[in-house]
Amino acid sequence: MTRLLVNEVFESIQGEGAFTGVPSIFVRLQGCPVGCPWCDTKHTWETKPENVREQDVIMQETVDTEHYFSGDTHDIFRLFEKQGYRAKNIVLTGGEPCMFDLTEFSTAAIAKGYSVQIETSGTFEIICHPDVWVTLSPKINMKGGFEVRKDALVRANEIKHPIAMQKHIDELDSLLASANLDTLPVIYLQPISMQKRATQLAVATCIERNWRLSLQTHKFIGVE
Repeated sequence: MTRLLVNEVFESIQGEGAFTGVPSIFVRLQGCPVGCPWCDTKHTWETKPENVREQDVIMQETVDTEHYFSGDTHDIFRLFEKQGYRAKNIVLTGGEPCMFDLTEFSTAAIAKGYSVQIETSGTFEIICHPDVWVTLSPKINMKGGFEVRKDALVRANEIKHPIAMQKHIDELDSLLASANLDTLPVIYLQPISMQKRATQLAVATCIERNWRLSLQTHKFIGVE
């Protein structure tokens, strides 16, 4: 049975992209070598053995840490039941969740009546149930040196691209042109840190191209 390395699990409202406003259970997986400089979950990058903790310890932590537990599909769903979660959408995030084979977990979740969303950088093969919604935030020219995979772009249901300046839009244009996709998924632009300049650029570009704007609405309302 596949085991996942889990940094945290919590229930909230999805604040970004196509699922904005949807009650969701977030399963944040540990491990990511991509190296995005603006990443707000850098505590999930390393998988040091000395940071392994028991599941109950992880669930009691109230601040971000590098701690994580190892759990299989049954362990995670038992945790959902123990916590009394009611949301029927599961968001697998990270870290980089596609470092793991997610087929077993996503298949079990869908069989139980959940919808499943994966948030990925597109730098690893996406291995999951075919009905999973894939949110691809392409990480281009990052410190880790990983390239965005064409098969990830083909699989994506939506592209949610963080931007701060015109260069980031140009990079997305180049990526999409080189992939030569038959059809494009829905494209969202998300201003990094909701900076005024980045937000203005995102709005103007979305209007020009009929793309969509994604804001981190969970931060506006003060939830995780």
